[in-house]
Amino acid sequence: MNLIPVIDLMQGQVVRAVRGNRQAYRPIESRLCHGSDPVTVAKILCEHCATRQLYVADLDALLGRPSQTAVLRTLLQAMPGLELWLDAGFANAGAADALRLELGDAGSQVVPVFGSESLASREELERCFGGNDEGVLSLDRRDGQHLDAAGCWNAPALWPGRVIVMTLERVGAGAGPDLETLAEVRRQSPSTFFVGAGGIRNQSDLEAAGEAGARAWLVASALHDGGLPRVRG
Repeated sequence: MNLIPVIDLMQGQVVRAVRGNRQAYRPIESRLCHGSDPVTVAKILCEHCATRQLYVADLDALLGRPSQTAVLRTLLQAMPGLELWLDAGFANAGAADALRLELGDAGSQVVPVFGSESLASREELERCFGGNDEGVLSLDRRDGQHLDAAGCWNAPALWPGRVIVMTLERVGAGAGPDLETLAEVRRQSPSTFFVGAGGIRNQSDLEAAGEAGARAWLVASALHDGGLPRVRG
């Protein structure tokens, strides 16, 4: 099971995500490091997980404010070789291309994450991945409801090779992973590389997620709270 650490950025700080209630997020408190500086937190999490992949949620952009471009550029420049999965509320492929261009040379390190809660339409879903498999699709849901104006959940033929199954009410809640939804989605496309998100508390949860078909999992709270040991590379 691959661990992909997560940082949630709000107004230049790393914050703690809880149940997708973004307005209530507060600066991170962690057993692994002091403070909420993005570069410091990102380096420690990637070292802890022995990975060069990092998922970043730009919460300013997701809440309709300008993207935190300067923070992202600083982070990328401080971590050469990092593969940064970025969710910045992209409504279409053009928005992702524009942000990568704004980041300059560092933009080549960015893998855009297109969330079903943000994509504008089924047509935009097709444009994002038609003939281009470099991005990631996130199938988002909260409290049993698909966040999906574009109809992404029911279009497995349009899914890219990597798909996140995001259960927002499990994020930071210590409630365990949503393996039922993962299994349901996997039945639609068994060959897809599925990445789970939300709910992981410890190694036992990761093992159960692997048995359910997850190839990787996005993790944050379990790292900061000491639930997952350091990965030995």
